[in-house]
Amino acid sequence: MLSRRRFSVLSSVAALAAPAISAAQTPWPSKPIRWIVNFPPAGAADILSRTLADYFGSRFGQPIIVDNKPGAGGLLGADIVAKARGDAHVVMMSSAASHGIGPVLYKDVPYDPLGDFTHIHLVGTFPSVLAVNGGSTISTVQQLVELARSKPGEVTYGSGGNGTMNHLVGQLLARSAGVPLTHIPYRGSAPAMNDLMGGQIVALMESLPTAIGYFTSGRMRPLAVSEVERSASLPDTPTFREAGFQDVVSTNWFGFSAAADIPRDVALRWETEIATARQSPQVVEAFAKIGVKPGALGAAGYTDLIKSELVRWKDVIQAGNIRAD
Repeated sequence: MLSRRRFSVLSSVAALAAPAISAAQTPWPSKPIRWIVNFPPAGAADILSRTLADYFGSRFGQPIIVDNKPGAGGLLGADIVAKARGDAHVVMMSSAASHGIGPVLYKDVPYDPLGDFTHIHLVGTFPSVLAVNGGSTISTVQQLVELARSKPGEVTYGSGGNGTMNHLVGQLLARSAGVPLTHIPYRGSAPAMNDLMGGQIVALMESLPTAIGYFTSGRMRPLAVSEVERSASLPDTPTFREAGFQDVVSTNWFGFSAAADIPRDVALRWETEIATARQSPQVVEAFAKIGVKPGALGAAGYTDLIKSELVRWKDVIQAGNIRAD
């Protein structure tokens, strides 16, 4: 038989352990999931997020609320998730902008792109595309480069802003070709595309999901894509490597991340669910419409990708003396 003293001690220990046991057994998700999109509505990040949110909503038994929080090149929305440490009901669509470029472009980034997040899965990838006006006489990258060589400083290319992935890919091209290309930064893709079609700039470096409709209509002409392989959406458009510019290789990427310190079983479930979703006909079709290829990297591979991108773009930014707007 237990002595009264020993029984009392055991009872106290059990009482202390009870909340922890109860918390561990709390089903997840136990409330709506807040999905942060750190870019405006209707862009690639928003489309991908809403596609996946619709897919997961019926599987989880809780609504998934997509919350657009654009600003500061994606840093504003990322900071919301970084500050939600331990909250398993806050997730985001992380990206090259918020986790590969922004942290090495801006001076005062309010979060650690690795330590303040649980990176779970690469969601999708797509190339940057060098484009000209649909009526331009330029039909190859080499022709554009030769024009820039014959008119130093006069050949302009636009992008959605200083320090964006598309700006940096343009810098890679200028370095690889050994010619100056004058960058014209815009506040977003729409005004940049309008000026290209209006003849105010010679060329444009743009993300495929944003520009794909203009290529289909013929209002813009793609010259090359930045990935190692041609895009299934633009099968007749060569890669920069095929065009003779070996160093111009880059992939735009979006991934799925949660706040740091969430329960491991929740992170593992997300990883499994996204791996399954990327093979769903519903998801594959939605991604293909905007030229996005589903990502195959799980948590470890996606985290390694972010690490390598931080190193790579820091070098490009410093070499080009690039500053944020």
